[in-house]
Amino acid sequence: MKHKSNILNLAVMAFMVALGVVISPILRFEGMCPMAHFINITCSVLLGPWYSLACATAIGIIRMTVMGIPPLALTGAVFGAFLSGVFYRLSKGKIIFAVLGEIIGTGIIGAIASYPVMTFIWGKTGLTWLFYVPSFICGTLIGGSIAFVFLKKLASAGLLKKFQNMLNTKAYDDNSGILGNALSICAFGVIAYLVISILTSIFNIGSTLWTIIAFSSMGAFILAGMVYYIVKILQSKNVKADVQ
Repeated sequence: MKHKSNILNLAVMAFMVALGVVISPILRFEGMCPMAHFINITCSVLLGPWYSLACATAIGIIRMTVMGIPPLALTGAVFGAFLSGVFYRLSKGKIIFAVLGEIIGTGIIGAIASYPVMTFIWGKTGLTWLFYVPSFICGTLIGGSIAFVFLKKLASAGLLKKFQNMLNTKAYDDNSGILGNALSICAFGVIAYLVISILTSIFNIGSTLWTIIAFSSMGAFILAGMVYYIVKILQSKNVKADVQ
């Protein structure tokens, strides 16, 4: 039984490696590859940190050898992939922590580690220790947001735990609750604000309009989170009243 489970896990990981290579060019430019982070987080939640690390390493090597991508394909993936799985399990199945692990692992650790690799191995000049931090964080926020929505949908439909049981990995109930979901929606507002701010900084777009858009996006998500919380609380009270 365990042997069959290992074969299934390897098959799923191989599929995710292939998918990661195919979709990696979407929204990509040097220092930012959002879909790689989507794959990292999804693999971490489904298979765990070690499989996710192996998946990210395989994708990075294939992209470097076939697509001519610089070593950022590895430094911008492996740390986040592993930490995403570790954070997910330490939090007992909270998807937002899988996203947080990817942001810290790639956006900070991977970005800093990229400086000596790109400078001394790849020979690129004009870099600093924090050169890749803004673009790496932006990429993890975009890819992490997509992964969060995708995995939350699977969890709410009862499919995530089913897949985890099929793969014989640690499965968790979706116990985030109304408040947790509301806070997650609000968190997307902060993420949207950071993404817009980082992108405008990268492309040197300093108009007042983009500042307004950034704050408006954050406000819209926070308002949506508050509305969601109020509506769900009222619905739960009505259900209890009907039962009584």
